[in-house]
Amino acid sequence: MEGSASPPDKPRVRPAAAVLCRGPVEPLVFLANFALVLQGPLTTQYLWHRFSADLGYNGTRQRGGCSNRSADPTMQEVETLTSHWTLYMNVGGFLVGLFSSTLLGAWSDGVGRRPLLVLASLGLLLQALVSVFVVQLQLHVGYFVLGRILCALLGDFGGLLAASFASVADVSSSRSRTFRMALLEASIGVAGMLASLLGGHWLRAQGYANPFWLALALLIAMTLYAAFCFGETLKEPKFTRLFTFRHHRSIVQLYVAPAPEKSRKHLALYSLAIFVVITVHFGAQDIFTLYELSTPLCWDSKLIGYGSAAQHLPYLTSLLVLKLLQHCLADAWVAEIGLAFNILGMVVFAFATITPLMFTGYGLLFLSLVITPVIRAKLSKLVRETEQGALFSAVACVNNLAMLTASGIFNSLYPATLNFMKGFPFLLGAGLLLIPAVLIG
Repeated sequence: MEGSASPPDKPRVRPAAAVLCRGPVEPLVFLANFALVLQGPLTTQYLWHRFSADLGYNGTRQRGGCSNRSADPTMQEVETLTSHWTLYMNVGGFLVGLFSSTLLGAWSDGVGRRPLLVLASLGLLLQALVSVFVVQLQLHVGYFVLGRILCALLGDFGGLLAASFASVADVSSSRSRTFRMALLEASIGVAGMLASLLGGHWLRAQGYANPFWLALALLIAMTLYAAFCFGETLKEPKFTRLFTFRHHRSIVQLYVAPAPEKSRKHLALYSLAIFVVITVHFGAQDIFTLYELSTPLCWDSKLIGYGSAAQHLPYLTSLLVLKLLQHCLADAWVAEIGLAFNILGMVVFAFATITPLMFTGYGLLFLSLVITPVIRAKLSKLVRETEQGALFSAVACVNNLAMLTASGIFNSLYPATLNFMKGFPFLLGAGLLLIPAVLIG
């Protein structure tokens, strides 16, 4: 009718993208972590051997002679350089990811989970491509840092996890959410275990290049799956601007804006708890390979593969034990038991001078990974359905900050304590885990 007021603009609902199937998010996480775990220990070993060649150190793998080299200054320099370049990669990824993962996670609350999954997959693909060039062409190891930054710019693995956990929260009930999130983490662990077993054997047989090529191929497949096979879980995705401060503001409001249905205190305390747990987890993970390569253990790539597989086995065992314990214990008590075993494992690692003792430490971690799904589920229940993406992007930010803190502490402390107690960083990790034990309790 002429002269009548025009109706207010409504948010434009984004038409659903054409998909070949409506697959779940777990295959994405599986493929991503398989590729990352395949690359992780190989990158550390590649750095070790590159620096060994540059410095003329050739005493890494000879039987019987390794245990007498604990005071070798050249070996200590190789360890220090490898540890420091690992730190540079993590710092570069964090500084970029701090901005991008928070921005993209909150953006997914409007536009949907698929766009973030595709972007994060592309970032991981670019990182693998750069690693292939470094290994094939013997480029400067600084290009590893460049690949890490490119990956972080597009969301990184943290952005992929933020979208994945938000996707699970979209479709799960509050009763089943803890187990669904543990199931998602179990897919991370199974992928890591298989990749670890494959990587060590493959490195011994054919060198570094082919495993990196496999990682690249898997990430290409993962990107295609995210774009054409993932079933969008957000009910009404709509066009949403990406570059706006509103996304970051929505994350800040989770912790500062009062609301009757949430406790800001619990959000803050659970975030602190998951920060400490992830700091210890990734800090220990950063130095495991170095600890095993050098004296007195002197592991080869095959044993390192077995160790890395044992390190990822708790993702599966924690899922099974969580399912059993949930019938008789509250989630918080399950998390406390997991923390207790984690602390015991760290203490054993600190004094592990022989291979059986090292694997005993790995065995004690069998229940250590029930902690993070319990905390994530509790956090998810504290916010509204429309805030799940913002919440898990905040958790991704906490994850990135924890990884940076872990690298800063453990990769700096490890070379600094080589002369008086090589396993001291593990003792520090055991002490830090008392903090989430108190907070959850």
